[in-house]
Amino acid sequence: MYKIVGYPQTRAMRVMWLLEELGEPYDIDPAMPQSEGIREVNPAGKVPVLIDGDLILPESIAICQYLADKHGKFTFPAGTKERAIQDSFTQLAVDVLEGALWTAAKNSFIHPKELRVPEIKPVCKAEFAEGLRILDARMGEGPYVMGETFTVPDVILGHCGAWAVTAKFDLPKEGRIYDYFKALRNRPGYKAMMAKVVAAAAA
Repeated sequence: MYKIVGYPQTRAMRVMWLLEELGEPYDIDPAMPQSEGIREVNPAGKVPVLIDGDLILPESIAICQYLADKHGKFTFPAGTKERAIQDSFTQLAVDVLEGALWTAAKNSFIHPKELRVPEIKPVCKAEFAEGLRILDARMGEGPYVMGETFTVPDVILGHCGAWAVTAKFDLPKEGRIYDYFKALRNRPGYKAMMAKVVAAAAA
Protein backbone atom coordinates (compact mmCIF):
# COMPACT_ATOMS: atom_id res chain seq x y z
CA MET A 1 0.00 0.00 0.00
CA TYR A 2 1.19 3.49 -0.82
CA LYS A 3 1.66 6.11 1.88
CA ILE A 4 1.22 9.83 1.28
CA VAL A 5 2.89 12.12 3.78
CA GLY A 6 1.20 15.51 3.68
CA TYR A 7 -1.96 17.25 4.79
CA PRO A 8 -4.67 16.53 2.19
CA GLN A 9 -5.60 20.18 1.56
CA THR A 10 -2.29 20.77 -0.25
CA ARG A 11 -0.61 19.46 -3.39
CA ALA A 12 -1.18 16.05 -1.78
CA MET A 13 -4.60 16.33 -3.45
CA ARG A 14 -2.92 15.58 -6.78
CA VAL A 15 -1.45 12.32 -5.59
CA MET A 16 -4.69 11.30 -3.86
CA TRP A 17 -6.66 12.03 -7.02
CA LEU A 18 -4.36 9.99 -9.24
CA LEU A 19 -4.39 7.06 -6.81
CA GLU A 20 -8.20 7.20 -6.76
CA GLU A 21 -8.16 7.10 -10.57
CA LEU A 22 -5.77 4.15 -10.49
CA GLY A 23 -7.88 2.36 -7.90
CA GLU A 24 -4.83 1.85 -5.69
CA PRO A 25 -5.13 1.84 -1.88
CA TYR A 26 -3.18 4.38 0.15
CA ASP A 27 -2.72 5.70 3.65
CA ILE A 28 -2.32 9.38 4.55
CA ASP A 29 -0.03 10.82 7.20
CA PRO A 30 -1.48 14.37 7.42
CA ALA A 31 1.83 16.09 8.17
CA MET A 32 1.78 19.86 7.69
CA PRO A 33 4.36 21.66 5.55
CA GLN A 34 7.60 22.35 7.43
CA SER A 35 6.52 20.12 10.33
CA GLU A 36 8.88 17.68 12.00
CA GLY A 37 6.98 14.79 10.43
CA ILE A 38 7.55 15.95 6.87
CA ARG A 39 11.15 17.03 7.47
CA GLU A 40 11.95 13.45 8.46
CA VAL A 41 11.28 12.38 4.86
CA ASN A 42 11.93 15.62 2.95
CA PRO A 43 14.56 18.08 4.18
CA ALA A 44 12.81 20.84 2.19
CA GLY A 45 9.76 20.48 4.43
CA LYS A 46 7.45 20.42 1.40
CA VAL A 47 4.43 18.16 0.99
CA PRO A 48 3.54 15.70 -0.35
CA VAL A 49 5.98 12.82 -0.15
CA LEU A 50 5.15 9.36 -1.49
CA ILE A 51 6.48 6.28 0.29
CA ASP A 52 6.46 3.13 -1.83
CA GLY A 53 8.45 0.44 -0.07
CA ASP A 54 11.99 1.76 0.23
CA LEU A 55 11.30 4.62 -2.19
CA ILE A 56 10.82 8.03 -0.59
CA LEU A 57 9.78 10.43 -3.33
CA PRO A 58 9.04 14.16 -2.88
CA GLU A 59 7.52 16.62 -5.40
CA SER A 60 3.94 16.05 -6.58
CA ILE A 61 4.70 16.18 -10.32
CA ALA A 62 7.39 13.51 -10.04
CA ILE A 63 5.10 11.40 -7.83
CA CYS A 64 2.17 11.55 -10.24
CA GLN A 65 4.29 10.72 -13.28
CA TYR A 66 5.99 7.87 -11.40
CA LEU A 67 2.64 6.36 -10.45
CA ALA A 68 1.26 6.72 -13.98
CA ASP A 69 4.38 5.14 -15.50
CA LYS A 70 4.48 2.34 -12.92
CA HIS A 71 0.86 1.34 -13.51
CA GLY A 72 0.82 2.07 -17.24
CA LYS A 73 -2.25 4.29 -17.01
CA PHE A 74 -3.03 7.97 -17.59
CA THR A 75 0.19 8.56 -19.50
CA PHE A 76 1.75 7.96 -22.89
CA PRO A 77 5.00 5.98 -23.10
CA ALA A 78 8.27 7.86 -22.67
CA GLY A 79 9.99 8.65 -25.95
CA THR A 80 6.78 8.99 -27.98
CA LYS A 81 5.54 12.17 -29.62
CA GLU A 82 2.40 11.95 -27.53
CA ARG A 83 4.44 11.84 -24.32
CA ALA A 84 6.41 14.90 -25.41
CA ILE A 85 3.16 16.83 -25.92
CA GLN A 86 1.79 15.49 -22.64
CA ASP A 87 4.90 16.67 -20.79
CA SER A 88 4.64 20.09 -22.42
CA PHE A 89 1.13 20.47 -20.94
CA THR A 90 2.49 19.45 -17.54
CA GLN A 91 5.18 22.11 -17.86
CA LEU A 92 2.61 24.75 -18.82
CA ALA A 93 0.57 23.85 -15.75
CA VAL A 94 3.56 24.07 -13.41
CA ASP A 95 5.41 27.05 -14.87
CA VAL A 96 2.52 29.36 -15.68
CA LEU A 97 -0.65 28.44 -13.79
CA GLU A 98 0.82 26.96 -10.62
CA GLY A 99 3.63 29.51 -10.72
CA ALA A 100 1.14 32.37 -10.54
CA LEU A 101 -0.90 30.73 -7.77
CA TRP A 102 2.15 29.83 -5.70
CA THR A 103 3.70 33.29 -5.98
CA ALA A 104 0.42 34.84 -4.85
CA ALA A 105 0.17 32.42 -1.92
CA LYS A 106 3.73 33.09 -0.79
CA ASN A 107 3.03 36.81 -0.76
CA SER A 108 -0.31 36.38 1.03
CA PHE A 109 0.40 34.07 3.97
CA ILE A 110 3.39 31.78 3.46
CA HIS A 111 6.34 34.16 3.61
CA PRO A 112 6.97 36.08 6.84
CA LYS A 113 5.06 39.36 6.75
CA GLU A 114 8.22 41.43 6.29
CA LEU A 115 9.08 39.50 3.12
CA ARG A 116 5.69 39.68 1.43
CA VAL A 117 5.10 41.87 -1.60
CA PRO A 118 1.30 42.06 -1.88
CA GLU A 119 1.59 44.35 -4.91
CA ILE A 120 2.64 41.30 -6.95
CA LYS A 121 -0.77 39.63 -6.69
CA PRO A 122 -2.45 41.51 -9.57
CA VAL A 123 0.50 40.45 -11.75
CA CYS A 124 -0.05 36.85 -10.66
CA LYS A 125 -3.71 37.02 -11.64
CA ALA A 126 -2.77 38.45 -15.04
CA GLU A 127 -0.22 35.67 -15.57
CA PHE A 128 -2.80 33.06 -14.59
CA ALA A 129 -5.31 34.51 -17.07
CA GLU A 130 -2.66 34.41 -19.79
CA GLY A 131 -1.97 30.77 -18.92
CA LEU A 132 -5.64 29.93 -19.39
CA ARG A 133 -5.59 31.71 -22.76
CA ILE A 134 -2.61 29.60 -23.85
CA LEU A 135 -4.28 26.44 -22.60
CA ASP A 136 -7.43 27.30 -24.57
CA ALA A 137 -5.39 27.94 -27.71
CA ARG A 138 -3.46 24.68 -27.37
CA MET A 139 -6.32 22.34 -26.52
CA GLY A 140 -7.86 20.30 -29.29
CA GLU A 141 -11.38 18.96 -29.25
CA GLY A 142 -10.96 17.56 -25.76
CA PRO A 143 -12.44 16.64 -23.42
CA TYR A 144 -8.89 16.46 -21.99
CA VAL A 145 -5.62 18.11 -23.00
CA MET A 146 -4.57 14.91 -24.78
CA GLY A 147 -7.94 14.46 -26.45
CA GLU A 148 -9.95 11.48 -25.25
CA THR A 149 -7.18 10.28 -22.91
CA PHE A 150 -7.05 11.52 -19.31
CA THR A 151 -3.39 12.02 -18.35
CA VAL A 152 -1.13 13.41 -15.62
CA PRO A 153 -1.34 17.06 -16.76
CA ASP A 154 -5.12 16.94 -16.36
CA VAL A 155 -4.56 16.14 -12.67
CA ILE A 156 -2.17 19.07 -12.28
CA LEU A 157 -4.40 21.47 -14.21
CA GLY A 158 -7.50 20.31 -12.36
CA HIS A 159 -5.81 20.95 -9.04
CA CYS A 160 -4.76 24.40 -10.24
CA GLY A 161 -8.39 25.11 -11.12
CA ALA A 162 -9.53 24.16 -7.62
CA TRP A 163 -6.69 26.20 -6.11
CA ALA A 164 -7.71 29.20 -8.20
CA VAL A 165 -11.20 29.13 -6.69
CA THR A 166 -9.88 29.29 -3.13
CA ALA A 167 -7.34 31.97 -4.13
CA LYS A 168 -10.11 34.06 -5.75
CA PHE A 169 -8.50 33.98 -9.19
CA ASP A 170 -10.92 34.43 -12.08
CA LEU A 171 -11.99 31.34 -14.00
CA PRO A 172 -14.11 31.35 -17.17
CA LYS A 173 -17.85 31.04 -16.60
CA GLU A 174 -18.47 29.54 -20.03
CA GLY A 175 -16.58 28.20 -23.02
CA ARG A 176 -14.09 25.41 -23.56
CA ILE A 177 -11.93 25.98 -20.45
CA TYR A 178 -15.07 26.14 -18.28
CA ASP A 179 -16.24 22.84 -19.79
CA TYR A 180 -12.78 21.34 -19.28
CA PHE A 181 -12.61 22.11 -15.56
CA LYS A 182 -16.20 20.94 -15.14
CA ALA A 183 -15.37 17.60 -16.80
CA LEU A 184 -12.43 17.15 -14.44
CA ARG A 185 -14.55 17.88 -11.35
CA ASN A 186 -17.14 15.36 -12.52
CA ARG A 187 -14.69 12.46 -12.64
CA PRO A 188 -15.40 9.85 -9.92
CA GLY A 189 -11.74 9.92 -8.89
CA TYR A 190 -11.87 13.66 -8.28
CA LYS A 191 -15.07 13.36 -6.26
CA ALA A 192 -13.61 10.53 -4.15
CA MET A 193 -10.48 12.59 -3.49
CA MET A 194 -12.46 15.69 -2.53
CA ALA A 195 -14.61 13.69 -0.10
CA LYS A 196 -11.44 12.64 1.72
CA VAL A 197 -10.07 16.20 1.67
CA VAL A 198 -13.30 17.54 3.19
CA ALA A 199 -13.35 14.77 5.80
CA ALA A 200 -9.74 15.54 6.77
CA ALA A 201 -10.49 19.25 7.09
CA ALA A 202 -13.46 18.50 9.36
CA ALA A 203 -11.52 16.08 11.58
